[in-house]
Amino acid sequence: MRLIRDAAELRSATQGWRSGGDRIALVPTMGYLHAGHLALVARARQLAPRVITTIFVNPTQFAPHEDLGRYPRDEAGDIAKLEAAGCDLLFAPGVETVYPPGFATSITMRGPAEGLEGTHRPQMFAGVALVCTRLFGLCAADVAVFGEKDWQQVMVVRQVVRDLALPLTIETVPTIRAPDGLALSSRNAYLGAAERQQATAMHAALQHVVERLRAGAAAAEACAEAEARLHAAGFRQVDYVALRRSSDFAGMSRLDEPGRVLGAAWLGQVRLIDNLPA
Repeated sequence: MRLIRDAAELRSATQGWRSGGDRIALVPTMGYLHAGHLALVARARQLAPRVITTIFVNPTQFAPHEDLGRYPRDEAGDIAKLEAAGCDLLFAPGVETVYPPGFATSITMRGPAEGLEGTHRPQMFAGVALVCTRLFGLCAADVAVFGEKDWQQVMVVRQVVRDLALPLTIETVPTIRAPDGLALSSRNAYLGAAERQQATAMHAALQHVVERLRAGAAAAEACAEAEARLHAAGFRQVDYVALRRSSDFAGMSRLDEPGRVLGAAWLGQVRLIDNLPA
């Protein structure tokens, strides 16, 4: 696997692949890789003969009070995992490469960026849209692969690709979970032993909502029950439990077409998010 940090060197590599007729699949990450990320790499290998993984902790999607400075990092471990997974190239740029001096562009997001994460982390999706657009262009990707754990983010990225007519497709991989149901996440590293046991309540609460919706319950009632379950399990704050339509992320009062149940809650100082198809 080749490690590149420079945009010009990356462009040379991708142009060489393209001149040979190879398609390129991209896996954007913020590093501290786990089995969920490696499932994205495996899917990318099925979609194109050349796979680029990016590791970049994107400052534009973090608010000043969030964990940009302490976000978990392990580049050496990530390199070993990507080499074993058959990744062709790791692009691990510095901030000045992604946002060079004089960079003056921003993206304003509406639609699927509104509500839920967009309410609780209002800076996030403008930053996600900007960095993804930059990485798509820098990597000359034909397809990019994302995990379904960040479902609202997937909807936002798809919106950006449609609206800006970007020449790539977006593929997703179902959330990879621990045996007890907890969605794998780099931020799970923040959990203490007791919190790690409590964290399984998130998946169970969302499963409860799905079951109640499929039995005909109203979304407001089922989501309120899930919030109560999370509080009872020791979560100190529930940001939301909500039902959204799969096609366009609009709200639904009942499960009358395919949807997603999404939740976000705080366990101590750790914020967990998850979602399930309904």
